[in-house]
Formats: sequence, C-alpha cells, structure tokens
Amino acid sequence: MRRTIHLAVALAAVGATCLAGCGGGSDSASGPVHVKYLSLAWQKDSIAANKRLVAEWNKAHPKIQVDYVQGSWDNVHDQLVTSFEGGTAPDIIADAADDIVGFSQQGYLADLTGKLPASLRSDIPAQSWSTTTFGKGIYGIPFLQEPRMVIANRTLLKQAGVTLPTAEHPWTWDEFDADAKKLTHLSGGKGTYGVAWPMKSPVSATLNLSMGYGGQYLYAGGKSGTVKFGPAEQAVPRHIHDEVDVDHSAAPQALGMSGSDTLPGFFAGKYAMVPLGMSYRQQVAQQAPKNFDWVALPSPAGDTPDQGVSPQTLSLSATSDKQSQALQFLAFLLSPAHQVSLALGDWMLPTSTQAAADPALTTAKYDWDTGTGLQKYLVSEPAQSVNGYPEWRDKIATPAFQQYYSGKITLDQLGDKLVKDGNDVLKQNS
Repeated sequence: MRRTIHLAVALAAVGATCLAGCGGGSDSASGPVHVKYLSLAWQKDSIAANKRLVAEWNKAHPKIQVDYVQGSWDNVHDQLVTSFEGGTAPDIIADAADDIVGFSQQGYLADLTGKLPASLRSDIPAQSWSTTTFGKGIYGIPFLQEPRMVIANRTLLKQAGVTLPTAEHPWTWDEFDADAKKLTHLSGGKGTYGVAWPMKSPVSATLNLSMGYGGQYLYAGGKSGTVKFGPAEQAVPRHIHDEVDVDHSAAPQALGMSGSDTLPGFFAGKYAMVPLGMSYRQQVAQQAPKNFDWVALPSPAGDTPDQGVSPQTLSLSATSDKQSQALQFLAFLLSPAHQVSLALGDWMLPTSTQAAADPALTTAKYDWDTGTGLQKYLVSEPAQSVNGYPEWRDKIATPAFQQYYSGKITLDQLGDKLVKDGNDVLKQNS
C-alpha cells in the first residue's frame, strides 16, 4: 500500500543516489555476489528490523551479500521509472501492489511463477497472492498489508453511549452515521465533530471501503476495461458525503487533510473519530497526550466486512542476473518469524498466516487483535489491476471525489465524471 510519509522526505536524496547506481554489474569471480535490496521502510523500528535481518543474513552467507538501499515512498515510482529505463534497477524492489501493475505490463519485473519456495507460497493465502497476480504471472510477493480502521476517542464514545464494534460485529454504515451524529456537539462552528475524513487522497479509501458492497468502479474486459458507477459504487461515497453536507457530523476542513494532519485536532477533542490506516496507531501511541484514552476499531461494513487492500510487495528486476540469490534472501526475510518483526516495525499486518497468529500480533494492547481480526476480510481491489487505473485515479477520480465530498457537485455529476471521462482515459491507455 503506497503511503505519503513526511519523515521519508529526508531519505529521498539518499534513495535517488542509490537507485541511480543499484543495477547489475558482474561481481568478481572470486568475491561474493552482491544483491541490491531497495527497502521502503520508513519508521525507526521498521528500518532497524530490516537492517538487522540483512546483517544477520550477510553474517551467515558470506558468498551472497545483500546491500541495503534506503528508498522513499514519496518518490519511489519516478525513481524506479528512471532506473528501469537506465538499466540500473535494484535486484530486489520494494513497492506496493497498485504500483507494480504498470511495471509488470512493461516487462520490468520478473515473473515469479514457479520460482517461489513452496513454504512461502503456501503460507501466504490466495487472496493476498491475487493482489500481485496480473494475467498469468506473479510479479511481487505481498508481505505487509494495512486494513482501514477507525481511531476513536474512547472517552467521548463512552460519554455518548456508543457501543464499540468488534471485528466480528462491525458497524453497519447506517449505525456509523448515527453514532457520528451522536458524537457531534457544535456551537458557533466550534466543538466536536463526530468524525473527520482525511480525503486529501480520496480514491484509495473510497474504493477499498466500497468492496464491502462489491463496488469495483473499474471492471476488466475488452481492450480497455470499463468504469461503472452503480448502486454498489455509490453507497460509500453517499454515506461520507451526507455526513459532511447533510448531517454535518463530519468535519469539512478535514477533506483537504492527510491522515497525519487530523491527529492534532483528534488529540484536542475536535474530532471524536478518524478513519485511518492501521499503521497510524503508532503515531497515535507516540504523540497522544498523557492519559488520552483511544481505541482502534473496525471500519463500517457494507453488505460484507470486506475491504480492498494494496499490500506492500517485494519484486525482482527482470534484468537482474542474481534472481536465484535474491530469492534465497527473500525466503529468509519473509519467514514467518521475520514477518512478525517487519509487521511490528511498521505496525501493519503480515500476509503470512503463521505470522499473523503470533501472540505479539494478537494482543489486545494497541488493539492488535482487532487488526488481525480483519485479516480474513482483506481482498484484492480489482480496479488497481486495470490498465489506466493510475491516470484515472489521478486525473479523474481524485478531483471528482473531492468536489463531491465538499458538496460542489451532485452524485449524478460525480458519476458522469467518473464514467464518461474515465472511460476516455481507459481507452487512451489500451
């Protein structure tokens, strides 16, 4: 799942330098084979876990040395384009499932079908593999994933008499709407909003939550695929829009914010609930005022609790002459025990079935158990595998959803923009 992380900006210059010189080149016949591993770890604990595992591997495998390369989520796509076109791509590439689609179609990534260790292949469930399977090939190993949750001020919820949902019994959208109204206490434009939806980048959240109604938006088929905006696609946008523009239980100022931007207002009591990715629990745990009582809850569910997800992935460069050695390291890096370490470092879920059952990831502390309880509901977001999705997302869907959520256009007008303009984009990319 791709993320925009302010802390990663400081690493961008390092990533740019490394990516420019991370490609092939034969090692000396008498020396070790060097495998370049581009990591996008950004949190302190995650970087430490990755570096520790690389050092552990290198100590035990003197003939296969892994060179850790620090990249940045902020600019990895553009840097990879440059490195692929220049023939300098790292051997092992960290990215996200929704970003590797285009690279796989352009032939930049190796097809891993038949090359993966049986233990790794079987430990990651089919629903996770589906996020990196395009056509008949597997172009990435999904290893970390992030369900969307609702971070809430437990004190305010208790005062309002809100029953806390669980992974087994989440809110329905109608129940969530009602509780958001119950939590809203405004006077003269000040006070507490029931919910703050950070919608600076609205497409991922909207599409992933729409999977609970079976809404796909982009459907494969024909030469270019097609965009649809039926009842399944309309449900989630309508709920969010009505919270902002009809019930006034959602803070309008949050629509232009990133997830991190909402946290100061959340800590100050301006927002009772903020829908965020699971990893934001770390920021809340580290930044919340002393004695601030918070809880991480499951997102509201549609007809099912399903939600789309775009896992973090590890791929191999198609031009790498060290794929065999790289796969040996990946089998080590992604063993169940090591996936636990990586998940704890990123405050996310591992795709490994064995790792997800580890006591460290099923504890009630910081609501890890709620997050792991959502694991079985995480499904591939089909729109991301349709050719032309990135352009549709950036040029059509992002401004259209922003206009609709802020009340500037109607639901019908939103549909016209997504479908008519969107189908033109898909045809141009076919």
